[in-house]
Amino acid sequence: RPGETLLVHGGGSGIGTFAIQLGVALDATVLTTARAAKHDRLRELGAAHAIDYSEQDFVEEVRRLTDGRGADVILDIMGAGYLARNVAALATGGRLAVIGLQGGRKAELDLGALMTKRATITATTLRARPPAEKATIVWGVRDEVWPLVEAGKIRPIVDRRMPMAKAADAHRLVESSDHFGKVLLTTS
Repeated sequence: RPGETLLVHGGGSGIGTFAIQLGVALDATVLTTARAAKHDRLRELGAAHAIDYSEQDFVEEVRRLTDGRGADVILDIMGAGYLARNVAALATGGRLAVIGLQGGRKAELDLGALMTKRATITATTLRARPPAEKATIVWGVRDEVWPLVEAGKIRPIVDRRMPMAKAADAHRLVESSDHFGKVLLTTS
């Protein structure tokens, strides 16, 4: 929402670059985590601040950057590995959206910390949804997000295109985090 602070983990990923632009288009202050080498490009996309997760404690940085308040919304691709720290980084009434499990599937959660913050955790994926739900989501994107794409406020960030025959190389590239934006597999 306008005026809120959004923390996007993995800002240099395809999802991250999109989320940063969407947050900015919706008038949120966007913070993001990524390696330092990606910070300039993340700020070019509109991120107010980039946090080097390999050198900085993102919880401390989020608190510092928000005058101790925390992030209103956190978009998390890490899952278990960041769960406790994400709750610590949330503002009172904050929302944590878990969309990835790169940091694992199982974690212990301090429910007291969650309750004290009156926070909400949502975990979601498209894969397990029935076609009707997926269609509803697509219509919502068409109605709410596509106009921002048409207006040039959001654009796809493509690092490179690779032929399908090099899919294993593409996966290694993504796993290395040496890309910025999407890595697209092509049929030619």
